[in-house]
Amino acid sequence: MILVTGASGHLGNVLVRELIAEGEKVRALVYPGEPLNSLQGMLIEVIVGDVLDRDLMNRAMQGVDTVFHLAGIIAIRPGMEELMKRVNVEGTRTVAEVALKNRIRRFIHVSSVHAFRRESPDVVIDESTPLALDGPLGSYDRTKAEGTKIVLDLVKQGLNAIVACPSGIIGLHDYTGSEMGRALISFASKKPDILVDGSYDFVDVRDVVRGLILARDKGVTGEIYILSGARASVENLCLMAQAATGTKSPKIIVPIRFAIFMIGLFQGLVSWLKIKSRYTVYSLQTLLESSAFSSLKARRELGYQARPLTEAIADFINWANPEAAKKKEIKKLSRRKGAA
Repeated sequence: MILVTGASGHLGNVLVRELIAEGEKVRALVYPGEPLNSLQGMLIEVIVGDVLDRDLMNRAMQGVDTVFHLAGIIAIRPGMEELMKRVNVEGTRTVAEVALKNRIRRFIHVSSVHAFRRESPDVVIDESTPLALDGPLGSYDRTKAEGTKIVLDLVKQGLNAIVACPSGIIGLHDYTGSEMGRALISFASKKPDILVDGSYDFVDVRDVVRGLILARDKGVTGEIYILSGARASVENLCLMAQAATGTKSPKIIVPIRFAIFMIGLFQGLVSWLKIKSRYTVYSLQTLLESSAFSSLKARRELGYQARPLTEAIADFINWANPEAAKKKEIKKLSRRKGAA
C-alpha cells in the first residue's frame, strides 16, 4: 500500500494515476473541503484529513510501505505566510515523524527548487546549493527549505527518505487551475494579453511523476534530486501555447522591472478588492531572477528525463481545450486536401 498526501492536487492526482497504472494499491490523503473531481473514478482508498493531525497520520500509515508526501501550500500572494508555515513546515514534520515511528520503508518528500538559496542568473543551481534557510520568515522559499531540512535531519535518526525538488510544474490534469495553467490557456486564446520579459524553468507534470517513482526505486537515502525541465521566457511560452491551437493575438510585452514597480504599488489595493491578478511581486521577482537549475544528478543516478516544453504545452492545451485542438486539426486536413 502506498500513501499519497496532497493526492487531489495537480501533481498528486497525476502521481496517483501512474501508481494505479503500475498496479499499486493507493491510499489518498485529501484535505477537508478539497474537490475530489481530479480523483474521480479511480480505485483508491480516500482519507479526508489534515497532515497536522498526528493521530490521523498514524492511522493513515497503517499497512503502508511507501509514503509520497506532496501536501503543501504554494502561496505567492501576501497574507498566507502563517498557513504556509503550518503546512509546509509543521505538516512536513508531523508526516515525517509519524513515518519514522511506523518504520515506513520509503519516504519521498516533494519539496521545490525554491527551497534552494537564490543565486544570480549566471549561476546554475544544483543539489549542492545551500537551502534558503536565511530567507524571509514565512516566505514560500524558506518554508520549503525548512521542511526539507526537517526531513534530512530525520534521515539521521533512521528515516529512509529522499527529497525531490521540481521546478515549475505544468501539464495535464490541472483540475485545480494553477497559475501557469490559467496563463497558458489565456496565451492560447484570441484575446489580447500582457506579458513580461522574464523567464523560468518549467517541467511537464508527467516527467516529475516519473522522477518521483524513479527516486523511490533508485534514489539514495538522504539525497536531494532536482527534477527540472527547460528554461523559457514568458513570450516563448505564449508562442508555444498559440502554436498548439494555431491562434494568433496581439500581445504587449512589459519590462519586468516596471511591472514589479506597478504591482508593488497597487498590490495592497488589488488584494483588498479581491481582484485576481496573474502577476504578484513574488512571481515577478522569480521571473526576473530567472535561475537555471541542473537535473544532471537525477538524470545520472535515476535515469530521469524531461520532454520538450513544446510537447508538454501542446498536450496540456489539447487536454484543457479539446475543441481548439480539433479545429486546428481540421485546418491542417483542409490545407492538405487543398495542396493535393
